[in-house]
Amino acid sequence: MSAAKSLSLSSSIQICRIMRPDDANIVGNVHGGTILKMIEEAGGIISTRHCNTQSGASMLDPSPVQQDRCVAALARVERTDFLHPMFIGEVAHVSAEITYTSKHSVEVQVIVLAENILTGAKKVTNKATLWYVPFSLQNVDKIIEVPVIEYSNVEQEEEGKKRYDAQKMERLETKERNGEIINPVVSPEAYTVGFSQSSLIHLVGPSDCTLHGFVHGGVTMKLMDEVAGIVAARHCKTNIVTASVDAINFHRKIKKGCVVSVSGRMTFTSNKSMEIEVFVDADPLVEAARGKYRAVTAFFTYISLDKEGKPLSVPPLKLENEEEKKRFEEGKVRYLQNKAKRQAEKERQQ
Repeated sequence: MSAAKSLSLSSSIQICRIMRPDDANIVGNVHGGTILKMIEEAGGIISTRHCNTQSGASMLDPSPVQQDRCVAALARVERTDFLHPMFIGEVAHVSAEITYTSKHSVEVQVIVLAENILTGAKKVTNKATLWYVPFSLQNVDKIIEVPVIEYSNVEQEEEGKKRYDAQKMERLETKERNGEIINPVVSPEAYTVGFSQSSLIHLVGPSDCTLHGFVHGGVTMKLMDEVAGIVAARHCKTNIVTASVDAINFHRKIKKGCVVSVSGRMTFTSNKSMEIEVFVDADPLVEAARGKYRAVTAFFTYISLDKEGKPLSVPPLKLENEEEKKRFEEGKVRYLQNKAKRQAEKERQQ
């Protein structure tokens, strides 16, 4: 098998599994974190497979070529919308495809379908774009060069380069928020930021980790979604579901044995949606001298649903200081920008 053929075979993948009760909330809606974890698993498989192919090698017989084996680590997830809910008993079909490669990163685009196996009906629930960076198995600080992919035309490669440059710039801008912390509030008033803010602590074990001993990006995203969901539920006291996730930036790797603190706070409410900012901090117990550090940040958007699954109005967020007002206005800008993008996408599809 030629190297070009092997690269072609490694550039797409599909996985599927049935949704079980422990994947969903008490009313049967599959957790957004469960779906994000499946998306990342597919992305991790395809990017790692691709980065372990190279010119002159064969997928059937890679032995003739000496290669520095690697595992692809999740660096960023672009904004992901939850287009339709998924329910217990449905089968999730996750399709992933590599759409762009730079020298040291891989762009993977993922589509998730939910299949009702009783009726055969299928619906698209998610579309996501993920960026991975390959790290050597021999030296976890060494980034491996990514094999190039073949593009259908020059325009396809140029569009990919534009997406690469845009996400690189946004990652740099996000790092400016990494110093922020969420402090506990004593006896907070209802519908304030302090009233609904939440956190959880998780000890990273072997089952959470890659071959490197670092946490899977999907595990981290699932924990983040759990905290964001608790914040949303505390604020509105109803059934809530994930509506979208703004770009998730993985700033630093989290190692096995670390204690992870995941904290969330409400930043903005519209009439029918809530934006929650989530921080992930890692505390290395064994290497305590390194100190606690900010590993991941993201914004989650939730909506409130009634018993029939229809959107409910969200109680307005009560703002108590200038910092909360500033974050609210920033959230409002993101809300209006995303609303405009969705409208433009609808018009383009018509």
